[in-house]
Amino acid sequence: MSDTPMTTAVEQAHAHDHIRSFVLRQGRVSEAQRRHHTEGMPQWGIPYQAGVCELPAQFGRAAPTILEIGCGMGETTAIIAAASPQNNYLGIEVHTPGVGSLLKEIATRELNNLRLIQHDAVDVVKHMLAPASLAGIHIFFPDPWPKKRQQKRRLIQAPFVALLASRLQPGGYLHCATDWQDYAEQMLEVLANEALLENSCSGFAPRPNYRPQTKFETRGLKLGHGVWDVIFRSR
Repeated sequence: MSDTPMTTAVEQAHAHDHIRSFVLRQGRVSEAQRRHHTEGMPQWGIPYQAGVCELPAQFGRAAPTILEIGCGMGETTAIIAAASPQNNYLGIEVHTPGVGSLLKEIATRELNNLRLIQHDAVDVVKHMLAPASLAGIHIFFPDPWPKKRQQKRRLIQAPFVALLASRLQPGGYLHCATDWQDYAEQMLEVLANEALLENSCSGFAPRPNYRPQTKFETRGLKLGHGVWDVIFRSR
């Protein structure tokens, strides 16, 4: 089954002024994912807009808000939100199968503290999120774009990190994780060079309890693969 116009709408929303860190593929969307997307987006989705989003109004309350960029299939995002009901969680994901799966998690777990935007993260952070509006940002296992010629597509680059840092409240945190060592080293270097941030550790950080260890990650660790967490805080 080919993807629906839901995905092409993301692509065509407006012209981008940056290199996108993702490629939208016409992957299969299951009937369940499609149904949850159709039913769930009006309830828990936030449409993209080129203007600041009033987050308390979207959640129906004022609470510390954590942004997650790249929710994948949504299980980790849902686990984190369920474990910390005192926080609001805002997820960004572009791929329709993942959005549908996360919306299913929201419905199944009856989560009231999780909202979702299906759009390019750079656009969302730049246009929809006000300065100093976030208590934290999660970027877990972004596409590593491992080939040298592809690395310009990596999400963690100095201009975007500066933008993210400006959206953090004082004391807010930016937490990145990857299983590619050279990307981990790039993350550490880029974040260390951002004047608005300071490292919470002397280098890489231990995995905090709030980040669940995924099945994929557990399997990789058993095979001797590394995973690196980088956690910086806003000055």
